[in-house]
Order: sequence, then structure tokens, then C-alpha cells
Amino acid sequence: MQFTEFNFHPKVAAGVAAASYVSPTPIQARAIPPVLAGRDVMGLAQTGTGKTAAFALPILHRLMNGGRGYVRALVVAPTRELAEQIHAAIGDLGRNTGLRSITVYGGVGINPQIARLKKGVEIVIACPGRLLDHLNQKTIDLSRLEVLVLDEADQMFDMGFLPDIRRLLKQLPSQRQTLLFSATMPQEIRNLAKEVLRNPETVQVDLVAPAATVSHALYPVQEARKTDLLFSLLKNTGTGSVLVFTRTKHRAKRLGEKLAKTGYRAASLQGNLSQNRRQAALDGFRDGRHQILVATDIAARGIDVSQVSHVINYDMPNTTDAYIHRIGRTGRATRTGDAFTMLTAADRAMERALEKALGRPIERRNIEGFAIDQDSSPAGAQPHRAKQPGGNSNPGRTKNNRRRFSGRPANPAAAASR
Repeated sequence: MQFTEFNFHPKVAAGVAAASYVSPTPIQARAIPPVLAGRDVMGLAQTGTGKTAAFALPILHRLMNGGRGYVRALVVAPTRELAEQIHAAIGDLGRNTGLRSITVYGGVGINPQIARLKKGVEIVIACPGRLLDHLNQKTIDLSRLEVLVLDEADQMFDMGFLPDIRRLLKQLPSQRQTLLFSATMPQEIRNLAKEVLRNPETVQVDLVAPAATVSHALYPVQEARKTDLLFSLLKNTGTGSVLVFTRTKHRAKRLGEKLAKTGYRAASLQGNLSQNRRQAALDGFRDGRHQILVATDIAARGIDVSQVSHVINYDMPNTTDAYIHRIGRTGRATRTGDAFTMLTAADRAMERALEKALGRPIERRNIEGFAIDQDSSPAGAQPHRAKQPGGNSNPGRTKNNRRRFSGRPANPAAAASR
């Protein structure tokens, strides 16, 4: 199947061609037809499957007919980064349409947003809190809204936004098309879907299962040795862009600073940063000025970097859903990627949960000098030797694995001088 078969408006089709889109991803192929037909849609797909275009293209096509200068489509997203990502995608795909969009979120001044809204826009991409501020101040008019998109609904639930979403829904026209996208389907999201969707078409792609292009490995380590292990992995593994996840924003900040002081091109993305600094960190990671980005789960939502080679879970995620969201940043499309997870003695229950979700055991790589449980490794598992300061061994894959890593990251000292 090709995008030409959707028969988009010529100016939308021109944006598709300019973006070099040829064949739709599975979520796009399955979701676009019912959205074009005006159906409510429940889309279940993990990060990196192309769901933004799955709703953006039909919205652009729809808005080519009808009035201009008032809000006709609203996309609600959980984070500022995701809102900006959606805004950029709509801008690229709709470059020839003349349709105008704006992002609305907190952490920045409200007055420029008010001024932009007064000039007239057709599409608003918003985070719940700031959107409610505008509604309360009557600085946004959603009375003629035609399409509502709730993106990353499970994350909005995790962040405590469902009460805000329900308050928002009470202020929207009842006659509208509603699209709800989520990577997972906890009961709370099922309940929300029943409330907001009318006779929806359900489109499900790779729900719960991580991308097949991602390889997984566990690295047993004592809690106090995690940072040393991280440096060993970075030094001895051929990496491109690396996304490191921590459980807390304070740890993300400290770890990012330590990596930068050691000479790595590193930055952190966490909730205490101003919007300008958050955007600078994200832009630097996207354009390659930062090789390593240390982030928390919430801050990382919206990161859209197509060539992340490794996701390293410095801290084990709290849920299997969080693990799937994290590793969804690598192994996108047909690219391969690697997910390394540090495993402490306190993480064994989550290890079992992850293996159940994957449907198979996860390879353990016991690195000499770090491993805490060589004796409890599965039968046949071989310890891997890491190059410690002064050593010369490599923690790469064994001959029975699919590929070996080679090379080293950019020289830290040289990178620091750039």
C-alpha cells in the first residue's frame, strides 16, 4: 500500500511527498481510513510506530474544506515535548495547506499564546493544565471544535491528568470526532474510552509487545556501582545516540552533570529545567551535539530521535509498560537497537514481570568486577568481561549472539572541546 491510495487533498499530498512518505506504517494503514471516514477511533500502538501522522494527515485533509480562523481541531498531549513534536509534524505535513497551528502549555508566558490565538488558528496542540487556564480566562474558543485527539492517554493517566481531561470534555461540543491513542490499555483508559468515544473503530498494533528490532540484556550490579558500570558500558560499546533513564529527576541531573564533567557530550532532561533549557537539551540530542541524554520517564515523553542506538535503564522501570515506553525510543522502523537494563537485587520481581511480557528469558551479562550473582546465572550463561581502567577486554556480545559491537564512543576529551 502507498500513501497515494488515501486520496488526500492535493496540498496535503504535496506535504506527504515532501516528507518522503511512500508506504504507511501499520498504524497509519489501519487508522487513516476510518479517521478519514469520520469515525471515532481507538488507536493502540507503542511509541515510534508513526501514530502522529495517522491522525495529523486526516485532520489536515478534513480542514482543507470549511472555515478558517477559528479552532477546529484540538490535540491534547501529556508533555510539552510531545506537544512540540506533534506541532512540528503538522507543520511539515501541512506546509502547503495554509492551516495554522499553535502549541499551548505551561512553563512559558501565557500572553504570547493569547496573542497568537487572537490572530486565529485552526489547530491547537495543548497540555491539559494550560488549556484549562485559557478556557477559564476565556482566551480560547472551542465552541466550533470538530476533531479532538487525546494522545498518549495512558501517560496522561500516569501523570494524574484524567480529572483535567474530564473537566475539559465538559466544555467541548458533543458533536465531534474523537480519536484516542494509547500505548497500553489500563482499566482507567478503558473507562475513559467508553465515556468519550462513540461506536469507535479499534486499531491495534503491537500492543504491549516491544519492537522486534530491539535486543534486550540485563546487567547485574550492586546499586552503588551503577555509575561505574554505566561508564564501562559507554567506554566499551560502540554506541551512537544513547538515552539513559533514571527514576528521579535529581538523579538524572546529577548523572548528566557527571557525564559532562568526564568529557561526554551529555545533557539531562528533567522536570526542574526551564522550558528553554529543556528544549535546548532535546534539540542538542536530536541534532547530535549531545551524544547522551539522561532523562526521567515523564520528561522523555515526546522525544522523537530516529537513530537512538541504545537505551540504558540506569534504574529499573516500575512497570512493564514503562519499560516498553522507554525502549520504544530505539529500534524504530527497520533499524535495530539495544536495551541495556541494570539489575540490582531489589529488581528481581520486575525482572520476572519483564520476561513474562517479552515471552522469553532476558539475557544476563555478568561483567567481571560488577556482577553480583554469577553463581545464580541461568545454566550456560557466560560472564562477559568489561574493560576496566587499565584493562583491555570488551563486554560485547558472545559469538552466539546476533551481532557484535565494535568501535568506541567519540573521545570524551576531544568531544568536550567542541
